[in-house]
Amino acid sequence: MEEKIKEVLEKIKPMLAADGGGVEFVSWDDKTKTVKVRLTGMCAGCPMAQITLHNAIAAEIKKVIPEVKEVKAV
Repeated sequence: MEEKIKEVLEKIKPMLAADGGGVEFVSWDDKTKTVKVRLTGMCAGCPMAQITLHNAIAAEIKKVIPEVKEVKAV
């Protein structure tokens, strides 16, 4: 599962990099079906970070891997 998640994140990274940001995989919890990621660069601390997390990162992960229930930034 972790490899699938990392593959999705690799596809998202260029979009985030265009605005000076990034995302890193932190962990996968198989029990709660939760992915934890770390926003980096300009995404870290950005007022729009939660929107990016929800509308771009989580949406893409859930589209490719439907068993994911939640994506959290840590």
